[in-house]
Formats: sequence, C-alpha cells, structure tokens
Amino acid sequence: MKSDRLLSILLLLQTRGRVPAPELAERLDVSVRTIYRDVEALSASGVPVYTERGRHGGIALLHGYRTDVTGLTADESRALFVVAAQGAHTALGLDEALASALLKVMAALPAPHRPAAELVNSRVLVDATRWYPGPPREGGPVDLGALQDAVFTDRRLRLSYRHGGATDHRTRTVDPYGLVAKAGVWYLVADQDGDPRLFRADRIRAATVLDDPVERRPGAALADTWDTLRRTVEDRPRGIEVTARVRRSRLDLFLTLCGGAVRELPPDSAGDSAGEWLTVKLTYRSPAEARLTLAFADDVEVLSPPEVRAELARATHALTTRYGGGTDAT
Repeated sequence: MKSDRLLSILLLLQTRGRVPAPELAERLDVSVRTIYRDVEALSASGVPVYTERGRHGGIALLHGYRTDVTGLTADESRALFVVAAQGAHTALGLDEALASALLKVMAALPAPHRPAAELVNSRVLVDATRWYPGPPREGGPVDLGALQDAVFTDRRLRLSYRHGGATDHRTRTVDPYGLVAKAGVWYLVADQDGDPRLFRADRIRAATVLDDPVERRPGAALADTWDTLRRTVEDRPRGIEVTARVRRSRLDLFLTLCGGAVRELPPDSAGDSAGEWLTVKLTYRSPAEARLTLAFADDVEVLSPPEVRAELARATHALTTRYGGGTDAT
C-alpha cells in the first residue's frame, strides 16, 4: 500500500539521514520513479523532505525534523517489550545493548503508546529457565562467545564435545547454522560431514573458530534445520510406559519434579473430585529413571509395568539396608 510505503520512506530517512533514491527503491521493491513520486507526496503533506543531486546526493529530511510516528500500534509496542524479556540476550552478552535499544525505542514511540510499553516491564516477566535444570555440566557455565563468532561470520567450528551418555569428549569440525535457546538450554545447530546435528552448548568443552568458510547444504536454513532436528528428538520411541497413582494433594509438586515424563493426566486432575488418588501415565527411558518417584515416599505408587516396580523394590531394599538394616554406623 502507498501509505505503508510513505511511512517506510519517512522512517528510513529519519533513521539513516540522506539515502540515495536507488537504494530506497531497492529496499521497498519499487522503481526510482515511484520513489520520487512518493517524495513529492510527502512534501505536499507537509513533511520537509528534499532531494540533492550529484555524486553524494540523495533524499533527506530537513535537519532537526523528527516525527513521533513509528508505525507501531499499542499492541505492537507491548509485544516488542515482551520479546525483549525473553532472556536470550543475557547469554549472548547483549544486556547493555538491549537496555540502550529499548530506551531509544521508548523515546521514539508515539506518546499515547508509551504507558502500554512501560506497563509491560512491570506486569510481564518471562523466565526461560527451568526450575530443576539438572546437575551442572563439567564444562561449567556456557560460553557462547566462540559460537556466536562462528555463526555471525559464517566460519567453521572445531568442537570438543561430549554426546549424551558418553564419558569422553571428541573433536569434530562442524558447519554452523545458528543458535537456538529452548527452555533455558542453548543448542548449536550445525552440519557435521554434511548431515544436520544438534549440539548442547553446555556439553561443549572447547570451541575454536576456524578460518574456513562454512559449507552448508544448498537451500538449508536455520529454521528448517532446527525443525527437522526437533522432530527427530520428539518423535523418538517413547520408551517404557509407566502407570502410577499420585496423591491429589501432592500432584502439583509431582508435576514440577516429574512433569517432563508425564504423558497423560486424568480428566479431573484440575477439578474438585473427592478422590484422594489420581492416575497418571509417564514415560521413562529405563526403569532406573523411575527412581525419582521414590522421593515422594508413599504419596506416589507405581502400578505398572512389573520391571519398573521390581527396580523400585530393589532400590528401596538397598536404602533400607543402608539406613535401617540394624548396622551400627558409629
């Protein structure tokens, strides 16, 4: 629409200063003649815009002129500040840059929209970290510096990486597509020997940016590659299906600690049913993983399958022998 294009020209000139007409035409996907007609329309509407000919000429606004029109609606203003609260900027080392950018955006917002944007900061908080992220990895805090450098400069990476379940780190050379933050965990999406791979940042012991340019698969992009890898993880065989009953009064805590394994809740789990127990369906990769349910003592009972009950019985017997078997620890 012409009105949208006029607004885009105005904002580009306000942000960039003098801009050549061919550059505006390329960015807005119109002809240079259309740009000059739009400039005439802006001038006729009272915007102090002018053109300068010559090698260093272009289209510009009169010095000192600014408009409070950003093109953002009230909802868009709120959405921008919610996105800024996601927390990914912290791990990327962009806290100060984000704060500075938000101040500039706030100053540029139309006055009627500023209260809505300010309200977001005091009413909406997004914390992407999980309650129980698990034990810290041997590599310590995640350092995304080298990963960022490779991603933004399109360079290959040499990683010292430990896959899940492995005990040692191995060296591998990868072609990165980008970084993804999922539920507080950072992943590097990259090709290894031409195949897409997913690398948890907290399992990377060392990362070196190489001089070699990346060699990505033709047409492959970060979003599509991530979607393929994500589906691969989510579509894995579910493992061992476990049925357990949970005391209703402990359900909230149970879901906090074991929610990742829960696959099905009874329809009345959030209702006011008088029943003391609720039956839940869980999935574990191995019987040993179900030992976490022992933390709830007699508030959780695994009903099936037999091999998981047997594993819990062995674990309980071992604990009873250690702590209550009659041996004198003194």
